[in-house]
Amino acid sequence: MKIVVLDGFSCNPGDLSWQGLEVLGDVEIFDRTAPSLTLERIADADVVLTNKVLITREIIFSSPRLKYIGVLATGYNVVDIQAAAERGIAVTNIPAYSTDSVAQMTFAHILNIFSRVDHYARHNRSGRWARSEDFCYWDMPHHELAAMTIGIVGYGTIGSRVGQIAHDFGMRVVALTSKQPDELPGFVESVPIDELLARADIVSLHCPLVEGSTRHLINNNMLLRMKAGAVLINTGRGPLVDEDAVADALDSGRLSAYAADVMTSEPPAADSRLARHEHAFITPHIAWATIEARRRLVDIAAKNVAAFIDGRPVNVVNASLMK
Repeated sequence: MKIVVLDGFSCNPGDLSWQGLEVLGDVEIFDRTAPSLTLERIADADVVLTNKVLITREIIFSSPRLKYIGVLATGYNVVDIQAAAERGIAVTNIPAYSTDSVAQMTFAHILNIFSRVDHYARHNRSGRWARSEDFCYWDMPHHELAAMTIGIVGYGTIGSRVGQIAHDFGMRVVALTSKQPDELPGFVESVPIDELLARADIVSLHCPLVEGSTRHLINNNMLLRMKAGAVLINTGRGPLVDEDAVADALDSGRLSAYAADVMTSEPPAADSRLARHEHAFITPHIAWATIEARRRLVDIAAKNVAAFIDGRPVNVVNASLMK
């Protein structure tokens, strides 16, 4: 069994073990794979694992030995799952491995914005506190989260974890969700998008990226419906927001801050207006990448492959297309 990992560095730069995979077959691991090398590297592979390397229809139909594609992430839009199904190739993902990590990053951004942690830490490295005439100082307001309203767009696994944390902080929680009221905790109020935007002090995006539906869900029109001075958080997918419209909203004060762990282009352009904005707080797509979450990812990836080899595949995302 030949197993090829196309871009292993992002999930395992050397601080984890691939042993769970290595006991299953002959494993070849590449840190990164350019598109021009993908077909060559999987030419004799039975199993391919990918994080961000695209597995297109052309590649799938040009790889006769290929039997299994494992995505080293929850989202699987990097694989043409229809083409894989036509060839009888199972495609699997890694669900719910990073829920706590992403929820934690969501609140790291929220707390940084409202408690000004980075602001004061940076100033005090240069001696600002040491020059203070008083035992403490503040030069800009900071706020309690208690009694604020958070609007959560998408109340799935991560969204619901964020909602629970918000509730523990004493926040009011409103959500845009397809779930029925009796499927939600008592502290969550299900509301339409317009009401959520109008009421929320913080809007946090946790919905999937769906072409024609949620791409640029937050655009100029939606930003105008938000409470003036609200904060927008995006730890979902970069294209959920129109980045130019967000930058405009920061310029005008319609948004007081934007925090994100994702962008439309990753990495962003060096001259990205939004990435360089003084009221934007952007981390480099690392919410998922705590060592605990990455360890779960690598372990589950190996278990997915083992289950497939044993004839009892799990986490198959294109099973319905193969029927």
